[in-house]
Amino acid sequence: MKRKLAAAIVIAGMMVSVSACGGDDGKDSGKDAGPESWKGQTLTVWTMDGSAPPQWTKDVQAAFEKKTGAKVKFEIQKWDGIQQKITTALSESNPPDVLEVGNTQTPAYAATGGLAELGDLKQQIGADWTPSVSQSSVYDGKQYAAPWYFANRVVVYNKAIWAKAGIKDTPKTRDEFFKDLETIGKKTDAEPLYLPGQNWYFFDGLTIGQGADLVKKDGGKYVSNLADPKVSQAMEIYKKYASYSKAPKDKDEATPQQATVFAKGKTGAFIGMGWEAGTAVQTNKAIEKDLGYFTIPGETAGKPEGVFLGGSNLAVAQNGKKQSLAKEFLKIALSDEFEGQLAKTNGVIPNKTSLETNLKGNGAAEAAAPGAAAGGTTPLIPEWAAVENTPNPIKSYMTAVLNGKSPADAAKQVEGEINKRLAQQN
Repeated sequence: MKRKLAAAIVIAGMMVSVSACGGDDGKDSGKDAGPESWKGQTLTVWTMDGSAPPQWTKDVQAAFEKKTGAKVKFEIQKWDGIQQKITTALSESNPPDVLEVGNTQTPAYAATGGLAELGDLKQQIGADWTPSVSQSSVYDGKQYAAPWYFANRVVVYNKAIWAKAGIKDTPKTRDEFFKDLETIGKKTDAEPLYLPGQNWYFFDGLTIGQGADLVKKDGGKYVSNLADPKVSQAMEIYKKYASYSKAPKDKDEATPQQATVFAKGKTGAFIGMGWEAGTAVQTNKAIEKDLGYFTIPGETAGKPEGVFLGGSNLAVAQNGKKQSLAKEFLKIALSDEFEGQLAKTNGVIPNKTSLETNLKGNGAAEAAAPGAAAGGTTPLIPEWAAVENTPNPIKSYMTAVLNGKSPADAAKQVEGEINKRLAQQN
């Protein structure tokens, strides 16, 4: 699932011209009168490249047409430039009826008034949505989207190296993991862990695990909370992990791609997305037989580490003229049948824990699933988008700590820039 799930948004001016988004089927009277008006209509749904498998799309189309008498037209979008395109589309009088939106992007779209409120849908079908994956659909206390699919980081490890070190089982606690990495360092010539200094989303997961927030309210505005002792503790944990790695302290996991480093067969493990194992195999086919996965362990057994949950929600355009039909589509697409099918086909985390049985046999997905319930996201506020823009000040903070500064001093070094970005007007 190689995509920019958590790409930062800048809600730019709505002056970019795009082609008509909604598509007029010639039968829309401009008013959604409910089920009696559905037959013969066409619903336009935007999904992102790679999100909706062909068979899933075909089956949902058939179920939707059978139930409503209407047709659904899927229009596949590219991730590159999608924030501007969606922002523009939502401002127009004829937007797509249903849109896939990145989970961390949802609050920004909701804040502009572009998304319809879906509180009634939540009551009807969302009672057992996993809270950690549903939270990104809520803005200002109201439901503006529905959780669709998610992914999070796991430990990808080299079984041959672990066996050479005499390790017979995967760790169940963080301390056991540290002990295993130490053993690999002593008993093999492999680098125990490849962890560059700026793997920012892994650090975000550690802050979630510590119950920390990266921002706080100061009067009527948000400011940096990087100096919070809980955030400092998360960074100390990251520093401990990094002590088992020779990776650069001033680079992230994409510079170079950590999977290509792992593919050389001289690294015990790395922390990343499941699809990165595929990248390793593409680089070196021989590594495939040695691939293994496990959930990032937390402080105690049975409670996984906090993880950043990247993913997508499905939303209904506020300016759309077929909202009741759009909600009916969501009821079908998000049903247990089709959520389960999507999870099984794409190896993604579904919106209910009861559907995670569909991940059986997919090693990376099975390892990711336990962490989802303890997961979270970056701050779900529109103001957060600018913080992650390059150069990301939190990455600078991480490098400073790894180079010897205390977390408190490193926080002071960057909090001015973070507060400046949080104060930007969207």
